Amino acid sequence: MSSSVSVPRLVIAAPSSGSGKTTVATGLMAAFAARGLVVSPHKVGPDYIDPGYHALATGRVGRNLDAYLCGSELVGPLFAHGARGCDIAVVEGVMGLYDGAAGEGELASTAHVAKLLRAPVVLVVDASSQSRSVAALVHGFASWDPEVRVGGVILNKVASDRHEELLREALDSAGVPVLGVLRRVAQVDTPSRHLGLVPVAERRAEAVDAVAAMAAQVSAGCDLEALVELARGAGALSCAAWDAAEVLGSSPPPPLPVPTLGAAPPDPRFRPEGPRPQTPDGLVVAVAGGSAFTFSYAEHAELLTAAGAVVVPFDPLRDEQLPEGTLGLVIGGGFPEVYASELSANEPLRKAIGELALSGAPVAAECAGLLYLCRELDGLPMCGVLDASARMSERLTLGYRDAVAVSDSALAVAGTRMRGHEFHRTVVEPGSGAAPAWGVRAPQRRVEGFVQQGVHASYVHTHWASQPGVARRFVERCRTS
Repeated sequence: MSSSVSVPRLVIAAPSSGSGKTTVATGLMAAFAARGLVVSPHKVGPDYIDPGYHALATGRVGRNLDAYLCGSELVGPLFAHGARGCDIAVVEGVMGLYDGAAGEGELASTAHVAKLLRAPVVLVVDASSQSRSVAALVHGFASWDPEVRVGGVILNKVASDRHEELLREALDSAGVPVLGVLRRVAQVDTPSRHLGLVPVAERRAEAVDAVAAMAAQVSAGCDLEALVELARGAGALSCAAWDAAEVLGSSPPPPLPVPTLGAAPPDPRFRPEGPRPQTPDGLVVAVAGGSAFTFSYAEHAELLTAAGAVVVPFDPLRDEQLPEGTLGLVIGGGFPEVYASELSANEPLRKAIGELALSGAPVAAECAGLLYLCRELDGLPMCGVLDASARMSERLTLGYRDAVAVSDSALAVAGTRMRGHEFHRTVVEPGSGAAPAWGVRAPQRRVEGFVQQGVHASYVHTHWASQPGVARRFVERCRTS
């Protein structure tokens, strides 16, 4: 296995959220792909939605790079894993360039990840309502941390030729080349709601059009050749690519398709006609997908597969039964609150999930999965696995979490420490069961979630690459439950 990564790469950053990072990053990915390059798409942080647009732009799985959830030491290996065989990699940043985990300095910021990847940064600047001041802004960001290489700037929302002329003249003195200018146009159609952009899985046709529009805008306004040259200037990265089978210490799994669990557009390969693929022991782990459950990390499915499971997706909005032979169930995040009526109306599947949980089979549910397992959501019947009620709330719960397992479960033994992330506008009452899932320290000390029989249900999203033993334990429990 190679211990050096030399894939050309760029990090797309901005002074603040709302500057146009997603438009530029997604547009660049699609524009490079249209030129015949194999593009590896990445996103800094715990975002689940942007990687879906990245996957649509590139035809590859959108992957996250999160130095808080996974640790700094895994950023390079996870990047190398995703970028295998690619001609270029584009990494979309999060928030402002230097904004990281609260109270943790640079940790998990775009700047931190750029340094870990030894990648040049392209700064996307909202140039509306300024001219010469843009030079001070860019100079400040470029000089704040000498280890961060700001290799160029893309000016967004430029009003006119004269405005562009003033901006370019000012930036000549800042020593940072202008690699693109995007005119002030009607925003590309990427609608948002209470937790951000609407996922690709919910608006496939419109999302295709939106990505095409981003690509056209970026191709017309940016110097693609100069951006490729900048990416080629990234230094070699000394690390071995992450490998699910290797980190589990197992032999490579059979060549089965690994679903993206909502990160990429729906793929018909994962709903095959005829008999489903089987491992030698036929161990099937069903994974919820479709429009209601779009939040997960691709590495989870890869780890489950490496641990010996056949990962079979199903859509709780369409499928009335769990996949044949299901011995374990994973229900990740998403928007069950948006589809509560349809989920409730699918009574046969709700009953099947309840029976599976009652049998003691392992069930791992995060956030949306937690809501789906409750007795009701906004007054509508759900699976009834947990004696709890869920409802929408005006309050946004958002932030990283340091968590410790309170109870032995199908995922972890009590005392196991993991880092996680919460992101929701819902409330579950009660917030924990007789055997809670996690104890968390911030924003206040509390216990949360539910462990009962084989069920582990919690609001906290985790990245299993940080604790790959979670996947092995889950699959082993599937074998013995």
